[in-house]
Amino acid sequence: MDAESFYASCEAAFDPKLRGKPIVVLSNNDGCVVAANALAKRIDPGIMFKPYFQIQNCSLAKGVAVRSSNYELYGAVFNRISEIISLYSAWQEVYSVDESFVGLRGTPGELETIGREIRRTVRLLTGVPVRVAIGATKSLAKVAATGIKKTFADIGVLHLARYTDEQMDRILDSIPVTDLWGVAERSGKRLAAINIHTARELQDMDPKWARKRFNVNMERTVLELRGIPCIPLEMVPPAAKDQLTFSRSYAKKITTEPEMEQVISLYAPRASARLRGQGSVAGHLSAWAATGWADDGTVGHPAHATMPLITSTDDSITLTKAARALLPKLFPVPGIRYARAGVVLTDLRQAYGVQPLDLFRPEFEGRGVGRAFDEINRKFATTTVGIGLGGMKASPGWEMKRELLSLRCRTNWASYSLRLLDSYADARCCWARSSATRARRSASRTRMSVTSETGR
Repeated sequence: MDAESFYASCEAAFDPKLRGKPIVVLSNNDGCVVAANALAKRIDPGIMFKPYFQIQNCSLAKGVAVRSSNYELYGAVFNRISEIISLYSAWQEVYSVDESFVGLRGTPGELETIGREIRRTVRLLTGVPVRVAIGATKSLAKVAATGIKKTFADIGVLHLARYTDEQMDRILDSIPVTDLWGVAERSGKRLAAINIHTARELQDMDPKWARKRFNVNMERTVLELRGIPCIPLEMVPPAAKDQLTFSRSYAKKITTEPEMEQVISLYAPRASARLRGQGSVAGHLSAWAATGWADDGTVGHPAHATMPLITSTDDSITLTKAARALLPKLFPVPGIRYARAGVVLTDLRQAYGVQPLDLFRPEFEGRGVGRAFDEINRKFATTTVGIGLGGMKASPGWEMKRELLSLRCRTNWASYSLRLLDSYADARCCWARSSATRARRSASRTRMSVTSETGR
C-alpha cells in the first residue's frame, strides 16, 4: 500500500483551497521539485526534480500551487494511515514514509474487497488517496503497484491473481528489469550484459546461478517473481541503528568560523538526543563540512575531523566538545563558502551494557545534562536551551529555507489554532451568505404574497 503523490496529497488534505489544483512540493531549501500530483505532471510531464527557479514563473502563470517540504505534517499523517491499516491486518511492515507492506489472507475477490475498503477508509479519515497492490510475494505486489500507476489509477486496487499465466508473462515482458523492486541501476547493467532486460527474462534465470553471479538478494528476487515468498515482512523495526547522522544544507553559505561553531553547537546535541532516544552510547564521532558542488564562487574544500571518545557516551556536552575539533580545519585559505555540514556517531552500543569507572566518566555525564535538555526541548521547543553558541535566542540566518511552508496542523499548536480560526472564519462567511440568501428569499416570498393579495 502506498499513498498517491503523498506530499502533494497531504497538502491538499489540510488545505481545501488546493483540492482540484496542480500541486508541487519542493526539496530542502526550496531547491527542486520532489513531489507533484497528477495535474501538475499533466501540465509538465518532466517537472520532477526540476530546480524551482526554472519553473517559478511558469508555475505562477499556470496556477500551480507550490509548497515547501512539511516533514512534520507528512510524518504525522502517515502515522495515522499506518494506524488505520493496522485495523485490517496484524502483519504490517512500514517500508517508507508513504509505503507499507501488509499481510492478508483470503480469495482474490475477498482481498480486492478488503483493499477497496482500506482505500475508502483511509481517504475518509485522512483525505489521502492510497493504492492497494496485491501479489503472492512482496516483489509481485510491487509489480502490481506499477500496473496500478499505469492502467488502474482510477480504481486504485489490483490483485495479480486475476491474470492467467499467459497474461502474467506478457506483463513481465513489458517491465524493464531496472523497474523491479530491489534491482539497482548497476545490477541492471550487469544483467543487460548477459542479455537479461525484462522481468520475464529475470524470472526465467536460474536462482542458484543468480546467487553465484550476483548475490542472495538477486536469488530471492528471481524466486519471488515465480510466486515463492523469500522476503518476509519485517514487522519489528531494528531496536537501534548502527550509525547516527545529523546533517543539513544551509539557506545561505557559511563563510566564518563563528557561524560554523554555531552549526556544530546545534548539530552535536541533536545527534546526541537521537542517541539517547534509542538507548545507545557512541564511541566515535566524526564531523564534516563541504562546499556546494555547483557553487562557482567558492574555493572547493571539504573539511573532516574524527574524534575517538575516551569512553562511550551520549553526553551532549562531551560530544559537542569533540565535534569542535572540526573548527581549526575549516578555513586554510580565504574564499571558502560551506553549503552543508554534519555530525556522524559510530561505534554504537547499548547504554546499559557500558559501565565505565567513575574515574573515566566524562565530567558532565553523571549530572544528566543531556536528559534535562531532552525534557525541556520536548516540552517547549527544540531551540529552548542549547550549548555554547547553540543556545543563542536569535534564529540563525543559515537555517534551512522553507519560505512556502504550509501549516503544521498536527504537530504545532499555533498552526492548529490558525487552522481553527480559518475554519471558523470560513464557517462565519458561509453562515452570513446563507443568512443573506434566506433573507432575500423571505423578502421575495413576502412580495409575492402581497402581490397575490392585491390581485385577489
